[in-house]
Parts: sequence; C-alpha cells; structure tokens
Amino acid sequence: MSQAILIGLITPSQPEEKTNEYLDELAFLAETNDITPTKRFIQRINQPDTNTYVGSGKIQEIKQFIELNKDTDKHIDLVIFDDELSPRQLRNIEKELQIQIMDRTILILEIFLKRAQTSYAKTQVEVAHLQYMLPRLTRMWTHLDRQRGGGNTSRGMGETQIEADKRIINSRIALLKEELKKIDRQMATQRQNRGKLVRVALVGYTNVGKSTLMNLISKSDVFAENKLFATLDTTVRKVTIDNLPFLLSDTVGFIRKLPHNLIESFKSTLDEVREADLLIHVVDISHPNFEEQFQVVEKTIAQICSQNTIPQIVVFNKIDAFTYTPKEQDDLTPLTKQNLSLQDLQKTWMARLNDNCIFISAKSKIGIEQLKQVMYDKIKEIHIQRYPYNDFLFQKYE
Repeated sequence: MSQAILIGLITPSQPEEKTNEYLDELAFLAETNDITPTKRFIQRINQPDTNTYVGSGKIQEIKQFIELNKDTDKHIDLVIFDDELSPRQLRNIEKELQIQIMDRTILILEIFLKRAQTSYAKTQVEVAHLQYMLPRLTRMWTHLDRQRGGGNTSRGMGETQIEADKRIINSRIALLKEELKKIDRQMATQRQNRGKLVRVALVGYTNVGKSTLMNLISKSDVFAENKLFATLDTTVRKVTIDNLPFLLSDTVGFIRKLPHNLIESFKSTLDEVREADLLIHVVDISHPNFEEQFQVVEKTIAQICSQNTIPQIVVFNKIDAFTYTPKEQDDLTPLTKQNLSLQDLQKTWMARLNDNCIFISAKSKIGIEQLKQVMYDKIKEIHIQRYPYNDFLFQKYE
C-alpha cells in the first residue's frame, strides 16, 4: 500500500477541532483507496496560500520530512490535501516537493472510479473526472517545453498538445453527457413503469449502514462494507410489510466537501431521492460528529428536492456502538454531547421529531420490527391519500 502525508489548515472559519475531524475523514478516504496515512501536517493560517495552499515554510518542512524518510520503510509516496487545489497550486506544490500530489476531490473521484459497477455509474464518474482534469492539463505536458526548438513561434509544441487534448476531452465529455441523457430517459421510463407503488428512499451520510438496513428490510443481498462509498449504484427492491407493497431504494451516501461535479453527474441517481414519497434518513449515532453529518445530508436533500417537502423518518443506527463519558458529580465544566447518554440525547432536539424518530442497530437487529411498523403506518397513510377508495383493504387485514 502507498503511504501518504495528510495536509490540513486551521483558519478563522475552521477551528482546530474541525480540521482534525476533516483529517480523520480524509484518512478514512485514503484507507478506502488502499493508501496508508502516516503523518499529518497542520498549519494555522488566515486563508489558503494561493500559490502553495500552505505557507512556504510549511512546504519546506514537508519537503524535509519526505527527504528524511526517502530510503526508509516510512518513505512517502504521495501528499494529500484536504481541500480542492487549484491548477496553479498543484503545479507549484509538485514542482517543490517532487512527489505525487492529490487533493480531497481527486481522492473521492478515484474511489468512485474503483467502486462504480454499472456502465451508468462508470459514465457518471468519468464525466466528473474529466471535468476535474480539464483545467489541470498544463502540468501534464511540461516535459514538452524542452522540445520547442528555435524560431519566433508564438505557440510551443507543449501548448499545441494541451489545446488538442482539451478538444479531445471536451468532445469526450459531450459524448458521455449525451449517453447519460439517453440513460436518464430510459430510467425515467422505468420509474414510470413501476406502477403507482409508494416509493421509499434510504438516504444518509456515507458508511452509516444504509445497505445493511436495505438487506434487512428487503431480505436482499446488497453489497455492504465498512468503507466509504460502498454503494454507488442505486438499488431498488419491491418490499412487502404485512399486506402493503412498496418500492425501497438504496442511494449513494453523501459526504462533506463532496465535489460539485459528482453531484451534477449523479443527478439521475439523486432522482430516486427527488421522486420518493418517503425518505428514511439513516444516521450513525455512534459517530462523534453525527449531528454535523445529519445537517450535511439535510442540506443536500434541500438542494436536490428544491422546495418540495418529502416526509421523513430519521433512523439513528448503530446504537450498539454508541459510547459516552459520564460526567463526574463534582465536575463543574459545562456539559457536552460527549457526556450525554443515549437516553439523555433522546430528550434533546431528537424529541421534537416525535414518532418520526427511531433508534436501531441494523447489525444487531435491534429495533427493526419497530421501524417496520413505523414505515408501515407512514406508507399506509400515503397510500390511502393516493387511493382513498382502497381504504377497506387495510381494514380487512388489520
């Protein structure tokens, strides 16, 4: 496995605690991509340096660390930055460090490239990847500068090659987008042909247990793994709880700083969310930053669904992995969420969710029957609103 250095910034808008949280997530992303994070460098700065992201002194510190470990078992293969780097920053950092450079965006894109299974998902990721690479082509052709030769030509060989490559990539993007439009139409037709069944979509941050829950409810075998973005392709299953059939879909997980191009490319995947009658928002309550993850997903749903309000059930998963630190009686420091038990948490903002809030463990199968009952009640309500004359069917079976 490759070994990497992780780079982050502490800024007035991003305190140290938040930076460490982001770097923890970046480390998980790296491990998902078979990269071992071995060292972190963090700099306190007012804003990212426009030339090298971090200051020149920090760049030299990173360079010295790489050189010191060059011929050891701790040798560094690449450096990963926690934010998207501009083409200028990439070029300057590579020139200074003489090592492979990645940023958070390309790392996520590489994971998506490896995890995409269907031709549709692969096409979506390729579009996003090409759009990311397009403005960064200049750094790939610097070796041609030495081949320019004499004369007073205004354009060198390298520049000509860059322009040619840009045309090729733009043509490829246009072709792929046309393919996506065709598949979009096919998928829209498929959604229409599913009949009038109520549609339920599982949504949530990546790695919160959506696929495990999908397997439990639908009795199917959707791929589930303790890694980020285990699911890229939307899976739809017909499920029946008691006498009530409905469609259940598992969607791609969200993440902080998700590349904009990926959101655009996965528009049709997100249509499963937009066109759902009911959302099951799965939250990993054992994660120390689950509340921020909750907000990230809520904001993304708001962007996807515009002003449409889709009913939601919030499912707090992994209660079997939840831990907290009880506060000592003589401790006068303010109470934090790290000191709250699960029962205490349930009395906070979660209490306002009323019956739309369930606490479960998909792995240990705790609370699943209660969740199925809540889903049944919500889906039945939607079904009766849609088909009021079929109300007698539910009376017959209950």
